[in-house]
Amino acid sequence: MSDKCAVVTGGARNIGGAIAERLQKDGYRVVVLDVVEPEAESLRADARQVDLSDRAAAEAAFAEIAADYPVTALINNVGIVAPAAFDAVDVDDFDRIMHLNTRTALVAAKALVPAMRRLGGGRIVMNTSRVTLGKLNRTLYSASKGALQAMARTWALEFAGDGITVNCVAPGPIATTAFWQNNSPDSQSTRDLIASIPLKRMGTPQDVANAVSFFCSDDSSFVTGQTLFVCGGVTVG
Repeated sequence: MSDKCAVVTGGARNIGGAIAERLQKDGYRVVVLDVVEPEAESLRADARQVDLSDRAAAEAAFAEIAADYPVTALINNVGIVAPAAFDAVDVDDFDRIMHLNTRTALVAAKALVPAMRRLGGGRIVMNTSRVTLGKLNRTLYSASKGALQAMARTWALEFAGDGITVNCVAPGPIATTAFWQNNSPDSQSTRDLIASIPLKRMGTPQDVANAVSFFCSDDSSFVTGQTLFVCGGVTVG
């Protein structure tokens, strides 16, 4: 059994699943929290099915993990999008999106950072998005991810003396289930989007996982408070 452990929220599939599998390859014992069972069989033994938008359920799950596992890496990946143009934004969606996408990261850190301090350090990685730079139809999603990036910079300063680094990985267009649900592969707009990517391809969940792996490694020990855009060049210029 590995003597280092990582927690990945929303880690059952897509980007979260790729992150969880990559951290396993890096030598971490990985605990996945999601509403569904992980697709990868290797992740199921320590996985917990929990609705992280339920604060009480989330707090209970993280408290149990903090007591049972030597967690030194926290990947705040869980999130929902709910795209809508401004005129169609439902204010009632604000709490739903902010609670899952943003509050979960705070709840997780409140439970796990004390353990990281006792263990002598750790890594926190936020999976945010290039939408924090601006994107149509993402009022609530960009707000939730922008808040994560702002929290990460604050935490980077507050936790630096504890040997805990805090960084963000901000994906651009990544080929996930959610992407294809929101962007029909047969539509002209999707074809135009892919053609506009400087590297001329969609990103993969593994591309994001590679960046998370770096931030969780010893190689990144002098990097904190930063956001790495994994976007195929979309954010350049």
